[in-house]
Amino acid sequence: MYAIVKTGGKQYRVERGQRLLVERLPAAEGADVALQPILYRSEETVFDREGLAGVRVTARVLGHVRGEKLRVFKFKPKRGYKRRTGHRQELTRIEVTEIATGPAKPPAKPVRAKQGDGAAKPAAKPARAKQGGDAAGKPPAGTARAKQGDGAAKTAAKPARAKRAGSAEKPDENKEKGSDGS
Repeated sequence: MYAIVKTGGKQYRVERGQRLLVERLPAAEGADVALQPILYRSEETVFDREGLAGVRVTARVLGHVRGEKLRVFKFKPKRGYKRRTGHRQELTRIEVTEIATGPAKPPAKPVRAKQGDGAAKPAAKPARAKQGGDAAGKPPAGTARAKQGDGAAKTAAKPARAKRAGSAEKPDENKEKGSDGS
C-alpha cells in the first residue's frame, strides 16, 4: 500500500514508516501534519476526487534543516558581467506515520446560537463624530488647506531652469535672417 502526495509544489510516493525531506512546512517539531493525497494504491487504485476524500496521509515532523549550498554563477561574455551567489533551501524532515482509508468526515460546522435562546446580540458600534467640517466632507474654516481656485497653491512652482553659459552670448542665427530667408 502506498500513496502519492503533493506538498511544496512537488509530488512524492510515500509508504508507511518512510522518511523524506520536503520543502519547509509551517509546523513545530513533533507535530503531526496532513498531506494532500493525489493517488492511493492498495488492492484497488483510487485517484478520483470523491475516493480521495476518504484517504488520510499523516506524517510527523522530525526536524527542520537546510539543504546543501547551491552555487549560482552568472556570466555574460565580452561584457565584464560576473555574479556569484549561493542558495540553501529550507527543508523539513518528516516520517509518514499513517496511510488510511475510510468514510469521508464531513467538515465541522460552527455552532450558532439561536435568536430564541436569550443570547444577547452584540451592541452596534456608535457612529464616530467628525472633528470639524460639515456633512459634505469639507474641512472646517480656518485650516491651511488651499482651495482649487485659490492662487496659493501656485506659489510653490519650480524655479525657471538656468540657461547654458554659451547660449546668452551667441544670438540665434535663424532669428536674425527673418522668415523670408534674407
